[in-house]
Parts: sequence; structure tokens; C-alpha cells
Amino acid sequence: MGAAAARRGKAGRSRWAALAVGLVLIVGASATGASASSGRADKPVKTDKPIATDVGITDKEIRVAVIADVDTSLAPGLFQGSVYGVEGWAKYVNKNGGLAGRKVEVDFYDSKLNPNDTRNAFIEACKNNFVVIGASALFVNNVSDIENCQGAINGEPGTYLGLPDFAVVTTEVDQQCSKTTISINSPQILCETRNENPQTYQANAGRAAYYQKKFGKKLHGAYLYSSDLKAANNANRSTMTGMQIDGIKADQEVDVSSRAPQSAFTPIVQTMKQDGSNYAQSGGAQNTTVALRKEAKLQGLQDVTVWDCTLQCYDRKLIEQGGVDVEGQFVSLLFLPFEEAKHNKMLANFLKYTGKDKADGFGIQAWASGLLFAEALNAAVAENGVNGVDREAIFEQVAKINSFEAGGILGKTNIAEKETTPCYVLMQVKSGKFKRVWPTKVGTFDCKPQNVVQLKLDLLN
Repeated sequence: MGAAAARRGKAGRSRWAALAVGLVLIVGASATGASASSGRADKPVKTDKPIATDVGITDKEIRVAVIADVDTSLAPGLFQGSVYGVEGWAKYVNKNGGLAGRKVEVDFYDSKLNPNDTRNAFIEACKNNFVVIGASALFVNNVSDIENCQGAINGEPGTYLGLPDFAVVTTEVDQQCSKTTISINSPQILCETRNENPQTYQANAGRAAYYQKKFGKKLHGAYLYSSDLKAANNANRSTMTGMQIDGIKADQEVDVSSRAPQSAFTPIVQTMKQDGSNYAQSGGAQNTTVALRKEAKLQGLQDVTVWDCTLQCYDRKLIEQGGVDVEGQFVSLLFLPFEEAKHNKMLANFLKYTGKDKADGFGIQAWASGLLFAEALNAAVAENGVNGVDREAIFEQVAKINSFEAGGILGKTNIAEKETTPCYVLMQVKSGKFKRVWPTKVGTFDCKPQNVVQLKLDLLN
């Protein structure tokens, strides 16, 4: 599965470009809204008094669902942070007046890293909740229940519009390319190429340029892909191939389970020593990076210049479990680091309402997904009043936005076109703490367009 015909540039449009979300959260929306009309004949007449308008919306509350893999023996508590993030977001929203004159209530469905539990969770959410926020489930390989979810326009059932899925983790292509998926994280694949051979993928590989500028052009080493799920393995390969295309060559590419003991990394480290590797990246859970680093220390591997990782390593457990062995670890983020909360009000709110001890990389993205939903909902209220809110209106409003920053905690992202954001922040473990190394200015991102690379891979055949 080698890469070919790579090219840089702006990521192409997806076939479902009609799905997008807004720029800023507006809480406590005006009950009367704006005077403009959407032109929909079935829109209700505006009124100051909220009424039930769709599944999960009553005169007093809006029920949202968060679906996440939590209770799993493979990785206990895997996406618990996403649940905390949505619950914290709801507390924040309700503290500031709610949405559309109603209180937000959250229901959690545990998908348990199981396809049947995952499907049942979305079926239950369809029946009970207005939308799904912060979905973090790896086995969303059947989207028929989501796309055919029956709405209740103006309280009348019979219309199939789909369940708005404001997702965080979307490893399965069917979910990535679904007309109901609205995600702050673009799909790796360009959806219009999913039936081609090879397919076209997009990746943010901006940090590769940073590494080569700082450490030289001759970086090469080991790429470790998660072997626990095919979709996750594919996601690793598309993003890490972007790093290779940007000049960091692969000495070895190995599939490794997140349940693998440290001894499983012994031959990997031995090969790194033989090849003189000076770079390594694991795409599995943070414990795989800890095991790799500990094994390297045990074998006296000292020639690695760049120990690389992404979102999953921005976790206090990395430092707690790795100790001095993970010193110098690089971690790339698509959001502002928590350490900069005093420089960004929305980031401070995330930590305040979610809890510093519960905050992680998945949680802040789930929080941002709540901001996406709130922007779409408030846009509907602005056009049609507090009772102009239904699932159809959410889809209509997200189709109008092509830039999203979540109050500055994310780099600018074109969600409407499902484009990979070029923005990132690079952290490094120094003296047992995560420290910003690039860009050096607090509160900023590196958003150069050339950070995004397109590549050809055959991962679906």
C-alpha cells in the first residue's frame, strides 16, 4: 500500500459539501429571532413561547446524545473524555441561558467498542434525542439507521431526514462520508474517490517541515500502525504516509496492538538500532508510545532525534506512566493546549465546566462539537424564532458555514467542504510537562496551506 501521485494544495470538495457548522457559540438566543424567513412552507409562525418541535425538543428542554466507547476491556475508558466534554458543554450552555429558550439535557450511550452496541446506541438516540454530539465510536460501520432516522417536523412524524451526528471520531469511511455526519475532524479520504482505486486522502503533515528544518533533512525511522481495527489502521496509514511524502522516510512499518506488552516492541527497537533510525511514531493509544519509549531506553537506543505522536498522546497518563522515559516526546495538536487557558476565554470555560482532572484531547473536541451544534441551532432561531428548530433546520444551517474556530480553540476549519485544516500546534514533554514549541507565540497556530498534503493509497480494496 505505497503512496503515489502525491500533490499539495487545498483539499478537494467532498460530495456531501452541504454539511457545515458555524463560527461562534451564541447562548441564550433571542426568543423573537430575526424577521427573515427561510422560505420553507412548513416553518411555524414565530412565537415567544417555546413548544415541542421535533424528536428530543419540548417546550422546556433539548435532549442531546453522546455516544462513545467507554466500557471496553481493550482500552478501559477509551473515549470517556468525550462524554465529559459534552456534559461540561451542556453545563456551560445552561449556565448562560440555554439554547432557544430551553435547557440542554445530555444522555450518554456506551457503544462499548462493539458494533451491535454502537448500532443500538444510534437507534436509541434517534428515538429520544434531537442530535448526537461528540460521537466517539470506532464501529460506526452501518449508517443506515442514522441516515434514515425519522424526524417529526412540526411534531408530525413521517419524514426521514436523518439524525445530525456531530462526531469527533470517525474512522469508518461510511460514517466519514455520510450525509448526516458533521465533524470538526475532516475525513482522511476525499469522499468522491472512495470507489476509485487507489483513493485520494488528505493529511496535515505540517510538523514534518518543522522537524526537518530543526533537525535536518535526513530523518527516517519506524511507523507503528494500530492493528486492533482495520479502519483505525487505515487512518494511521493515511496520516503517516503524509509524513513520509513530506520527507521522513520509513525504515519499517509495523502493525501493533494497543494490548501488546512491552516485549512486542523488542524487535522493533532492534531494527531501529540496525537501521540507525532517528525518528519514530506510534498511531496506537498513548500506552503504545510509552511501551516503545521504555523498550528503547532498556535497549540503550539513543540515536532517535524525533519521538513523534499526535492527539492520543496529549494525555496526562503518558507522563504518569512514562515518567522520564517519555522526556522529549513531541505531540501535535489541532487545538490550543490546556496550558494556555488564561489566554483564551473559551478554553478556560472548557476546563472550568468539564473539570481539569477530566479534560483530554477528545473532550475538548467534543466540547467544540457542541459549539458547532449551538451555532447551527442559533442560526435557525435567528431566522425563524425559537420554534423554528428541527433537524431539517440544523442541516440547512450547517450548509452555510465554511469557517469554524470554536471561540479560538481550534485552527480555522472548513467543515462545509470537509477539508483537513492546515492548522496545528506542536508540543513537547519537557521536565515532565507539555510545553509549546511551535509556533512559539502563545495562542496561535501554524496554518500554512502547504501543511496539507494529498496522497494516493488503496486502503479499501
